[in-house]
Amino acid sequence: MRRRTGAAGLVAVGLLAAGVVVPVATPLAHAEPRACTENQVRYVAEEPGGIARLGARRAWGLSTGKGVVVAVVDSGVSATNAHFPRGSVLPGRSFVGGPATTDESSHGTAIAGIIAARDIGERSGVVGVAPDALILPVKITGGEAGDDEAQQRAANLAPGITWAVSAGADVINLSLSTAADRPDVRAAVAAAVRAGVVVVASGGNRDQAAEVKDGLRFPAANPGVIGVAATTGSDVVTEDSIHGPHVDVAAPGDDVATTFRAWGDCIFSQEGQSSSYATAYVSGAAALLRQRFPSASPADLTYRLQATASRGTRTVRDDVSGWGVVQPYEAMTATFDDSVAGPVRPGGTPRASVAPRVTTVDLTPSPDPRAGDRTTVLWLLLGVAVAVLGLGMGRMLRVPRGS
Repeated sequence: MRRRTGAAGLVAVGLLAAGVVVPVATPLAHAEPRACTENQVRYVAEEPGGIARLGARRAWGLSTGKGVVVAVVDSGVSATNAHFPRGSVLPGRSFVGGPATTDESSHGTAIAGIIAARDIGERSGVVGVAPDALILPVKITGGEAGDDEAQQRAANLAPGITWAVSAGADVINLSLSTAADRPDVRAAVAAAVRAGVVVVASGGNRDQAAEVKDGLRFPAANPGVIGVAATTGSDVVTEDSIHGPHVDVAAPGDDVATTFRAWGDCIFSQEGQSSSYATAYVSGAAALLRQRFPSASPADLTYRLQATASRGTRTVRDDVSGWGVVQPYEAMTATFDDSVAGPVRPGGTPRASVAPRVTTVDLTPSPDPRAGDRTTVLWLLLGVAVAVLGLGMGRMLRVPRGS
C-alpha cells in the first residue's frame, strides 16, 4: 500500500466525543462470558451481528483489507489484546504521553477491533470487518497528560489527523463529533482527502452531545468526509443518532461485540446505538474497498459506498440514515454510469440540472399530393351508391299488371 507525506498547521480545536462508551463492569444478563470486567479475560462466542448485516464474509472473497493502514484517532489501542497479533497494530503516536499502544478508556481498542480484529479460532467469534488491515493508533486523549478529555481533543485532533497522513494512513477513523466547524480540523481533513485518504467520522450521538438538536456535526460535515449514523439490529436509525445533512451512510451501532483492551472481548452499546461503533464499521468497509481499488480517489470510494447502500428508495437520501446501510460486497462489484439511481457519480452531472429530453411535434397540416385522386374516387363511389339505391327503390315501387 502506498505511503504519503504531507503537513498542515498544528492549531487547537474544541471537540466533543460522539460515542465514547465506558464498558460496564457487570456481567450481561444473557451470557456471563460477555461480561466487561477489567483484569478478567473473557470472550464472546458469537460472531458480531454487524459482520452478517454488512455481508462481510462474502466481501472477504474479494478483499480482506490486506496492507491497508487504518488510523484510529482516539484513546489509543491496546496492542496486547489477543485479536491483535504482533505487527497488526503499528507503533503509532501519542500526543498525550505514554505509548499509543495503550488505552485507558477502552474506546480506541473497541474501535480498532470492529475494524481489524483477527480471528483467533474457537475461543472467540469476534472478527473485524477488514481482518487483514493494519491499525495505526493515534492517541489524542488519556495517557499521562492528565488533562480534561475535551481539552485534549481540542488540542490534538488536527495534529493527529495531519500526523496520520504523514505516517501513511489510507483510512482515518474519527469516532467523535462537535457542532463547531473548526478551521484547523477543516484544513487537516482537506489535506488528508487531497492526499488520497478516506476520512470517516461519527454523525453524533444525542445523549452525549452538548447540542442535542439535529443539525450539522463536524468533522462529518466537512467536505470529503463520510458521515455515519448508527442503526439498530433491524437496520433502523433511531433518535439516538443526530440527524442532519452531514449523514452520508449508516452502519450497525448497538450490541457491538469487539475487543476489550487486554482482556479479550466485550459487548458495547447495549442500551442504545452509538455512532462511534457505526463509524468503525464504515472504516472497515472503506479498507476493503481501498485494497480492491488501490488507485481510486476518496470520492470514488465514497460514491461506491453510498450508491450501493441498502435503502428503501434508490433515488432518495435523507437526514436520518443518509443513503442507507453500507454493503461492502456490492460496493466492490457494482458497475456505474450516470443512469444509476442514487448519489451523483464523481464527475457526473447532477440530476437536478439535467434538462428533460423534449420531442417537438409539428401539428401544422401538410398538403396531400394525392388529395385530387382521393376526391375523384370518393365521388365515383358516391355515384355508384346513389345508382344502386335508386334501382332498389324503383323495384320496390313498381305496380304489378292486372290479368
